[in-house]
Order: sequence, then C-alpha cells, then structure tokens
Amino acid sequence: MSAPIVHGGGITEAAARYGGRLEDWLDLSTGINPCPVALPEVPARAWHRLPDNQTVDDARRAAAAHYRTNGVLPLPVPGTQSVIQLLPRLMQFHQGAGAAAGRRVAIFAPTYGEYARVLQAVGFAVDRIESAGELAAEHGLVIVVNPNNPTGRAFAPADIIAMAERLKEQAGLLIVDEAFGDLEPELSVASHVREQGNLVVFRSFGKFFGLAGLRLGFVVAPEPVLSAFADWLGPWAVSGPALTISTALMQGDTRAIAAGILERRAGLDAVLDGAGIARLGGTGLFVLVEHQQAGLLHERLCEAHILTRKFDYAPTWLRIGLAPDAAADRRLADALRRMEF
Repeated sequence: MSAPIVHGGGITEAAARYGGRLEDWLDLSTGINPCPVALPEVPARAWHRLPDNQTVDDARRAAAAHYRTNGVLPLPVPGTQSVIQLLPRLMQFHQGAGAAAGRRVAIFAPTYGEYARVLQAVGFAVDRIESAGELAAEHGLVIVVNPNNPTGRAFAPADIIAMAERLKEQAGLLIVDEAFGDLEPELSVASHVREQGNLVVFRSFGKFFGLAGLRLGFVVAPEPVLSAFADWLGPWAVSGPALTISTALMQGDTRAIAAGILERRAGLDAVLDGAGIARLGGTGLFVLVEHQQAGLLHERLCEAHILTRKFDYAPTWLRIGLAPDAAADRRLADALRRMEF
C-alpha cells in the first residue's frame, strides 16, 4: 500500500508542531458543516442492543426519501471510505476476476485521492482524466466526484447519464461520489440508479449535518451491488445510534441547516474578498483558493493557530473550510491582514 494521504482535520498534529491548546485552534481544513446539528434523542436500547432489521430499514427508508432515490433503498455504510476500500472487489464482482484484471480505471481529477490510492495499491492502472472525451474501451470503472473536491467542478446529470450509457456498452461501471451534493440536489443522479444498472452513487451523511464522527454514509446502487457490499461489510456494520440519529435528522426539515451553511459560506467569501485572495472554486462547504505563496500562507496561518488544507500536487492551492461564526470569520480576516509576504 502506498503512503497514507494527509487529509484535512489533523488538528492534533498541527497543535503538536505549532503549539497551543486544541481548543485554541480554528480548524478550517475540512469540508464539514462547522455548526453541527442538535442530536435527537437516542433511545437507550440503541446503545444497549445490536441494531435490528427494523432500525436498519427505517434508516434506509429515510435515506431514500432524503436523497430522492426513486425507490432504491440506500445501504447504510460506516462512512463512504469503507466502500472505497472495496472498489477493487467490486470490479471483480461486476466483470469477473479475469476480465477485471485487464481493465483500466478512469478518475476525473484532481479529486479525492483515496480512490486512486486504493485501486493502484492492488495493481489497477489508473488514468486521471479531465473530460469524458478521454474515456476509452479499456476503462471498466469510471469515478467522478460531483461536485468535486477540491475544485467544485460540477457535471450536469445529463452528462453523467450519457457517460453511464457509454460505459454500459463496454460492461463498465460508473461511480458518482456526491459527498458534497446536499446543497446542490439538482446535480444528483441518485434517482437514475434503478434504470441505469451500471450506476453507483455514494452519499456522505456527516458533512452536511456536521456529524462526521458518526462515520456514516449511504450507497445507492442496483440490488446486486447493494447485496454484495452488505455481504462484504458483514453484519452490524453501522451502529444503532448512528442509524437512529440519521433516521430522525433525514426525516426532519433540513432547510435551516442549508441556510446556515450558506450564511457561513458568505462569511468566508467576504473575508477572502477583503484579503484579495482569488477563489478558484469550491462547494457550499469549502472554498479553493489560489495564492502564489500558498505554502507560506498555510504556515503563517498555522502560526496563528488556524489550520487550512494544502496540496502537494498543487503548491499554489489552499482549501479553506467554513468558520463556525462571525467571530471566527473576523479572526481569519485579522490573521490575513497581519501577514506580509
């Protein structure tokens, strides 16, 4: 396996290097709602007993309505990273072990790095592509993050369905990661999974609700794929409390959550505009900025106990997540104002 990717959220490591108590740091390195929703009441039995079929089924029905899956019951998984780890196995399941070994993987890049890392580690050849025109008959698996992390690039559903149709002709599978799709439901292709047959959608629960620690995601896929993932993950893959919490929250009115995120995004935009920092893209939960001295900017912000996300493959980029309130916006603005390059 290749070296682990350094993701956002490494606040403990940052504090060990730059000092300060953990509670003194402002973590802007992730794409997670900085204002976690209030937790619903969790019955004692959810903590005391293994999750039963009713608990799982309730979460699946709530997810089907929330993600508008057109009747497909999404499979709850312990974070979408858990099923990313299973993609090599899915390739063999979908195409047969012999056929899968000779197929290449196409990933719309740059994007979340775990996809390429996991697949290359077991010998799959990975092509990083920018457009559908680069897809070839050798591609047995195609991965697109929509909207993309970290650039925010978005594909229209019609373009994604066209790719799925093209891949169907060559027995290919299309994975669409909609981890940051909650604020842009018009981009989702979850409602097309049933009719396509070779389309799989990953959804993240924790980012939008601000509850990443639950480690919960959902897979929307044809029944054979859902059954395979369920078998590979084994029984009780998701905890009863996580299922109970997600059911209650997805059945509630999420408009206030979305409005709060967009308000926080507007606060970040105002800070960046005031500092004259160019925005390259992003989603409702983060902004990608470009700065010729991004590495130094990251370092200076760390010295002010503010953590952002830098990229080894793009030294002029920084990804900056949302601050929890206006006071934190002012703290970031003050830190940027004091910097000299």
